[in-house]
Amino acid sequence: MIILYLNQNQIKILFFKKSVFSHYEVNYFEKNHQTLLINGQKPEIDFLASAIKEGLDKVNKNQLDKEVYLILPQNFFIFLRTEVPLDIAPSAIYSFVWEKVKKQHQIESNQLISELFITENQQKKTVNFYGINLKNLENFQQIFNLLNLKLINIIPETLTYFKLFEKTLRSEKKENIFFVHYHQKEIFGYLFDNFGLIGDEKWFRQIDERDSIEKLIKEKKEFLEKNHQLKINRLILSGPASENIRQDTFTKNVGIWTNPLKKIIINFYQDYLKFLMVENKEALPILSLDACFGAFVFLKENPNFSFLRKRNFYGTKTPAIKKTFNIKKEWLIFFVSFILSFLFFIFISNIKIKTKLPSLFTKSILPAPTTTPLPSFTPTPTTAINKEKIRIKILNGSGIPGKASSVKDILKEKGYQEILTGNADSFEYEQTEISVKKEKTNLLAIIKEDLKKYVSSFKVTALSEEDPSDIIVIIGKDFK
Repeated sequence: MIILYLNQNQIKILFFKKSVFSHYEVNYFEKNHQTLLINGQKPEIDFLASAIKEGLDKVNKNQLDKEVYLILPQNFFIFLRTEVPLDIAPSAIYSFVWEKVKKQHQIESNQLISELFITENQQKKTVNFYGINLKNLENFQQIFNLLNLKLINIIPETLTYFKLFEKTLRSEKKENIFFVHYHQKEIFGYLFDNFGLIGDEKWFRQIDERDSIEKLIKEKKEFLEKNHQLKINRLILSGPASENIRQDTFTKNVGIWTNPLKKIIINFYQDYLKFLMVENKEALPILSLDACFGAFVFLKENPNFSFLRKRNFYGTKTPAIKKTFNIKKEWLIFFVSFILSFLFFIFISNIKIKTKLPSLFTKSILPAPTTTPLPSFTPTPTTAINKEKIRIKILNGSGIPGKASSVKDILKEKGYQEILTGNADSFEYEQTEISVKKEKTNLLAIIKEDLKKYVSSFKVTALSEEDPSDIIVIIGKDFK
């Protein structure tokens, strides 16, 4: 699998080679160019193909993998965000949204391919519409054809960033989030909330001796508050230059609660990192390759998201996408296989030998085996649960330094071993909270019992089944 990221002057590649036990050996490539892509203009096919080939020659040395997942900047997409009724039928969402797209952008359905990213909670359902012009798609198809590559999917850059902090969001808490990528002498960012991208405008600034990153972000914050009445609740800071930024001082300087992306990935996406094994045991530059890693997470969690679907909104075939496998050939292979299998069955059936035929062929003629009823299932008592295998995440929401580590020590004494610590999204939690997966509710009584000495009562919430942890404990100010 090849995840390829392109923007105006950068190319980044994250290459995955399937290894044992569902792990991946990964290799990466990144390089700056003077100009690669200009929105609205046809790319220089030969130059862009040459730039991609240079990177692939270094990471995909045997050139066995041909499947490419392409990440493109937001300005390559037509974007619209809208709310839909909670009870709307899934089949009706496309036509509902398309009418708004057509009215706002004055475009016909046969001019683009599109996909929806849907988020919802108990109060509302929000649709993020992304459309890409067919002419742009044809240009990229031409490039990949030259390189003998197969384009599998296209992912908007903004969706890869949203996936990198989505697990930190709480459904009951409304937040406006500023995601900023800090790279040497430039920064760029997008605005999100709990439901996805707020607007498709990309914020970009050059950093010189007069303007620090803190100053530029603070100016943007004040501009949004004054001109758009939009309060930023949280800043997600990524990019290679963010590596050594201190969370506490940066929060104070910009006036926005700051979450370094590196801490978020360690605390919330550790299970994905465990899948990856970098060649030569180098450290994967995750902050530089944030979009590529976000795409990897996105593809794992959203397997049905596909621009290259066979049909668009109204059921008509997308003209730019050609089927790579002839349906007649597929049926021919099926019938030939069926006939050969049937003839082989007849041949085996007519061989007069005393040995028993394989169970594959004798299943219908042998008497049914005697079955023994299975004993009724008895739930395992909570006392038999192995605490060492319970995955716990402890987040400090009290504001007391080192509190998560001290709670980790308490639980280790109780026999738990799989424990991660980190900071919560806020230090204003008054009451300690426990989030547990629905299928793991039997663990709730155990964790309460082990912490009852320190907390009189807990707030209990449901934990997403997709979260790698079994339990998340957010330490509040009530924790003794």
